[in-house]
Amino acid sequence: MKINPKHGIDKLLFGMKLADVSAVYGKPDKEYKDEDDNLIALYNEQKFRLTFYQEEDLKLGYIIASDPGLELTGIKMMGRKALDVQNELRDKGFQKWTKEGYDTYENWFNEDHWTVLQTEFDVVVKFEMGAIINDKDEFDWKFKG
Repeated sequence: MKINPKHGIDKLLFGMKLADVSAVYGKPDKEYKDEDDNLIALYNEQKFRLTFYQEEDLKLGYIIASDPGLELTGIKMMGRKALDVQNELRDKGFQKWTKEGYDTYENWFNEDHWTVLQTEFDVVVKFEMGAIINDKDEFDWKFKG
């Protein structure tokens, strides 16, 4: 499954609404609202957790994915050592990574691409990606539907 930096993953594009996503992947396996009243949709087969922002007319603004076949610039990440993945991604334009530590896991954040490599026991277990904010301080929605 291909990650398209700053755009989305596979057929997902930032700015889609749940109806657009459902037309591609079917009905989500689970839906709920988070503490900010954003709509969360889970797709078990694709291993997606999608956040549709309440304040942005319920447009897709954040993706968390853990499919073992995820590829970013041709590099598979899941189950691999975080530093190995980061070193390979540096050659592809993902230069700066900031580490945030938690209980049993760490997040490695790349602000230029608004991506996160989440690791547990020093191995990548999740990939997170958010919609980019442009120079006008607005979301740069990629879906034009």
